Amino acid sequence: MSLRPTALSTRLGILAAGGALAALTLSGPAFAADDANSVNPRIYKGRVTAKSGLLLRTAPTRGSRVIRSVPYGRVVSIYCKTTGDHVAGNNRWYLLTNGTWAWGAAHYISNIGPAPRWC
Repeated sequence: MSLRPTALSTRLGILAAGGALAALTLSGPAFAADDANSVNPRIYKGRVTAKSGLLLRTAPTRGSRVIRSVPYGRVVSIYCKTTGDHVAGNNRWYLLTNGTWAWGAAHYISNIGPAPRWC
């Protein structure tokens, strides 16, 4: 019996390692699915209702640095929600995933469909 790996055993080893890596990658918390048949996280949608546009920030606080703004009426992708500073009596903030991960005050975002999950 030869101890040298054959081309077939090398290919099988690479396939097995790749499958194990894929299984580990997809089972992490970033891929927690809403149902057992999906491996992608659910992305929620919302529409910006702030007439002058919505300021997106580095943290769910009014004093955090502004990254950019989103114009009135734009549909945004929401990853999850958390509590933060109150804005007009509402302490909910949404983590948005449109190009840059940033926080927007939920007071100025109208949900399209179900409310986002908690972060």
